Amino acid sequence: MKKFALSLAVLALATAAPAFAQNKAIGFTPGAPFSEGYIAGKTLYVAGQQGPDANGKVTGTDIAFQTESTIKRIQKTVEQAGFKMTDIVSVTVYVTDLADVPAMNEVYKKLMPNPKPARATVKVAGLIGDAKIEISAIAVKQ
Repeated sequence: MKKFALSLAVLALATAAPAFAQNKAIGFTPGAPFSEGYIAGKTLYVAGQQGPDANGKVTGTDIAFQTESTIKRIQKTVEQAGFKMTDIVSVTVYVTDLADVPAMNEVYKKLMPNPKPARATVKVAGLIGDAKIEISAIAVKQ
């Protein structure tokens, strides 16, 4: 019985995690205080993303435009890391105005794949660059 329990424990450990997990920063710019994403084993952590233009400035005060741009940035980071949008299991949405949530939800519903990831939506006093929205995500390869 002890041998069986020990064998079961060894099997559980062997299948619980990859033998050689590689941690890797995605979208890291030297001198920047963060990476766009970070892979740890089979998990990708996507930093809070906003939807800036090519010059790095948030454009448009429309929450729908900013939400679409933000989700597209998340998609770019996710795909660059070798993950898929359907691998996203959790997101945190930060908004500066709760009145924007219904319009944000309309865009979110269209662009985020089904089944939708678990989500928290948080009202904040302000975001960098006068953004109205910022979204962070966690993706796990199955």
